[in-house]
Amino acid sequence: MAMFDPTAISPAMPFLAASLVAGYLVGSIPFGLVLTRMAGLGDIRAIGSGNIGATNVLRTGRKGLALATLLLDAGKGAFAVLVARAVWGPDAAVFAGFGALLGHLFPVWLKFNGGKGVATTLGTLVAIDWTLGLAACATWAIVAAVFRMSSLASLLSVALTPVYAWYLPRLWAPGQEMGGDLQLVWFGAAVAVLVWIKHHTNIRRLLAGEEPKIGRKK
Repeated sequence: MAMFDPTAISPAMPFLAASLVAGYLVGSIPFGLVLTRMAGLGDIRAIGSGNIGATNVLRTGRKGLALATLLLDAGKGAFAVLVARAVWGPDAAVFAGFGALLGHLFPVWLKFNGGKGVATTLGTLVAIDWTLGLAACATWAIVAAVFRMSSLASLLSVALTPVYAWYLPRLWAPGQEMGGDLQLVWFGAAVAVLVWIKHHTNIRRLLAGEEPKIGRKK
């Protein structure tokens, strides 16, 4: 095994750090809170689960606002990735995507109490690798359609992301011995851990059989 050489990565570290910080600032924009306030619905954190994401916005009965929140939360992750890739390359794109997720989960503007990160994760994945993102989105859609539970769909889609990152490249190149891009495998694993932690109350309700179905207000 090759020895770790810090000089090999030090020239890139300022750009990676800048990508992480920029991604965080973009990701920390609380679109669900902004849109519901603009629509005169007050503070979304006082409604339903208190979350600022699209699922809780849907509990207001405003499907258009929920869709807009979903697209904007996903879009900010994709935006951070695409800009960082264009400016500093693919490694910076991954750092920017992770920063965007951290910003959504722990936004400085809301005392670090943000959303659960699923839409932002999916948008980030699509921008980093469209096949990986499509697999995660398809998983979410199938589980949600079958069980009518957004949280269950979210948990399974992110849990399978590192698995997809490992095996999907082998579908396009069956002869290769190794799995996929290890950077994306580790990225997917880190994202899954964070999203699962933010879903701890949902996990307890799922285990108790008390998790509400999609479309219910509470």
